[in-house]
Amino acid sequence: MTAQARWLHARVLETLGPAITGGAYPPGSVLRTDELAQEFEVSRSVMREAVRVLESMHLVESRRRVGVTVLPTEEWNVFDPQVIRWRLAGADRPRQLRSLTVLRSAVEPVAAGLAASQATAEQCAALTECAIGMVANSRGGRLEGYLLYDIEFHRTILKASGNEMFARLGDVVAEVLTGRTHHRVMFEDPDPAAVTLHVKVAEAVRERDAARAEELTRRITVGALEELDVLAP
Repeated sequence: MTAQARWLHARVLETLGPAITGGAYPPGSVLRTDELAQEFEVSRSVMREAVRVLESMHLVESRRRVGVTVLPTEEWNVFDPQVIRWRLAGADRPRQLRSLTVLRSAVEPVAAGLAASQATAEQCAALTECAIGMVANSRGGRLEGYLLYDIEFHRTILKASGNEMFARLGDVVAEVLTGRTHHRVMFEDPDPAAVTLHVKVAEAVRERDAARAEELTRRITVGALEELDVLAP
């Protein structure tokens, strides 16, 4: 695929994907690739490639003599980072954020408890470094800098759990944190109490205190849900 074709392919996906997840094409809608190619002013091969990507996300199903059918929401790959990003960009953002944050509250405390017994010295050091970075970026509206350390902190917790299923949720958590920041579903400066809790989680993991690491992380996720009640009711 040429650079031009890749650019067109990305443009089609970044328009059609959010349109599907945002409800512009409800489940059961039938799309014609030739009509879509004309609408987007791209070749049929570019459109077919875009449809293949949407099929891999289980957003659509392509059948000969039928066309491209939008699948029910229940069949979507809701853990796909791009699907999460598109859904967070739509009108259903509050419900999506809450759904993902509830998932985090079910997984991350357990992961932190496991990390306290499984984490390597390098992972403990990484957690401490991330916590310090979060503190350093927690004032003055430095949300982008804060976000980088926040994402890496939670990725490290999930990896350090030693559970490959938890580790694979790192991209999901990254999209939640990114979407919350970029769509302004955060205060101008992070909650100081939440920042302090991250520091304490890093300490608990380093000290191999599983119960404390789990409890502190649960308080982080509960706090995130309470923030949503205020910022995205």
